[in-house]
Amino acid sequence: MLAAVVAIAGARAAETQTRGFGFGKPATAGEVAGWDIDVRPDGRGLPPGSGSVEQGQTIYDEKCASCHGTFGESNSYLQLAGGVGTLGSPQPVRTTGSKLNYATTLWDYIRRAMPFTEPQTLTSDEVYALTAYVLNLNDIVPAGTVLDRDSLPKVSMPNRDGLTTAHGLMRMDGHPDTANVACMHDCASTIQPSSEIPGYARDSHGDLSQQRREMGAIAGVPTAEGAARSPAAAVTASAGLQLARKLGCSACHNVDGALVGPSFRAVAARYAPLGSASRMADNEGRLLIKLKNGGAGVWGTVPMPAQAQISEADARKVVEWILGGAQ
Repeated sequence: MLAAVVAIAGARAAETQTRGFGFGKPATAGEVAGWDIDVRPDGRGLPPGSGSVEQGQTIYDEKCASCHGTFGESNSYLQLAGGVGTLGSPQPVRTTGSKLNYATTLWDYIRRAMPFTEPQTLTSDEVYALTAYVLNLNDIVPAGTVLDRDSLPKVSMPNRDGLTTAHGLMRMDGHPDTANVACMHDCASTIQPSSEIPGYARDSHGDLSQQRREMGAIAGVPTAEGAARSPAAAVTASAGLQLARKLGCSACHNVDGALVGPSFRAVAARYAPLGSASRMADNEGRLLIKLKNGGAGVWGTVPMPAQAQISEADARKVVEWILGGAQ
C-alpha cells in the first residue's frame, strides 16, 4: 500500500513539473534583452558606438547640469567631480571620480539610470560622450578624448585598487557586509530588520506600490486572494495623478507634503486660478513654462529640471489637474 502511495505522489510531482504551475509565460528574446544590459569591469557588454569629451559637454549642459552642477559640483544631487585622492583622508570626498574603480561602471550607470526623468533614453554614442566628459571633469582623461568599447575599459581610475570589503558599504566603522564564514553556532534566535537610511530620505519617492509599471496579460487563473480584494482596493487614482506618475513627476513631488520639491497641492494654492478668465489663463501659462523650462529659487535651493521631453498636451493635462486642486 505504501509503495502505491509513493508511486502516485511521484507521478503527480512529475506531472506538475511537466505542466508547470499554471501561471507565467516564457520570456521572449526581446524581454530578456531589455534586462540583459549590464556592463562588466573588463568591458563585456559594451555596445558599439563612440563619443568625445566635447560632445559630452553639450549633452551634459542640456540634460545633466540642472541637477549635478555646471562643473559636476552638484546642485543638491550627487557630486560628480573632485575628491580624487581624499578617500584615505580624515575628510573623504566621495564622488564619481574619487570612488569608482572602473570607468565601465560609470558608463553602465549612465545608460541604466540617467537622465533622472528619462532613464534609458540616451543612445550608446551619447553615453560614451557623457562618460568621457565626466572623466574629463575629474582630470582622468584629457580634452579631445574619444571613448568606445575598446578604449573605455583601458581607462585607469584613481581608485582602481582601492576597493575593500573590510568595512560596511555605507559606513567605514561598520562591519563587513559579507564574509566567507558560515554562521553555524550561537546564531540569533530573533532578527529585527532595521535600516540606516535617514528618516528624511525614507519614502522620498512616494508610494512605490503606486508607481509600478503596468504589466501585460499573464496566463493563469485568478487566485483566492485576488478574488477577495475589497472594492476599495480597486479604486484607482485620478487620471491627472496617473499621468503625473507616468511622467515621473512623483519622483520629486507628493500630492500632499513636500518631497524634493513642493507638493502638488502647495503649487495649486500658489497658482490658484481665481478671478477673471485672463487671470486663470495667465496662471496656467506661467506654470506650463515652469514645467517645460525648469527653474530655481521659487521653492528653495533645489532646482526644477527642465521637462522638455513632455509633450504639450500631457504638460497641459498635468497643469490643469494641479490647478484643479490635485484631487
